[in-house]
Amino acid sequence: MDKKGFITEFKEFISRGNVIDMAVGVIIGGAFQTIISSLVGDVVMPVISVLTGGIDFSEWMLKLGTGKNAPVIHYGNLITAVINFLLMALVIFTFIKLMNHFTSKIMKKPEEEVSAPTTKVCPFCLSEIPIEAVKCAHCTSDLTSVDEL
Repeated sequence: MDKKGFITEFKEFISRGNVIDMAVGVIIGGAFQTIISSLVGDVVMPVISVLTGGIDFSEWMLKLGTGKNAPVIHYGNLITAVINFLLMALVIFTFIKLMNHFTSKIMKKPEEEVSAPTTKVCPFCLSEIPIEAVKCAHCTSDLTSVDEL
């Protein structure tokens, strides 16, 4: 294995724009997950607890056996994780939907910038001809007598 080639190849790989963009996305996503976890744990779950009469999902568990070393299934934590996921998906969906909406408004050309048509269709032979043509180049029909094309 050529050491110099490997290092050069690695530098090319790491300096690609999409790799750096992905790394930034992963870092921001991790930070965003912390915010969503706090939102679920500190805001949503207490509200759900109040609405359900004081139920705390973190206490929901199923003990498999007896004794202090018996295995425990913490299905309340799973419920919290599912709510976490659904909120994260909702926020990301809403964010992408808003970004697409604003991007389409920015990218949309105003009506004035749309160029006027440069061709028309001959009403006799249906060939495409220049808009200023008074005679069809394909069928030689006279287009001056035609009111509207």
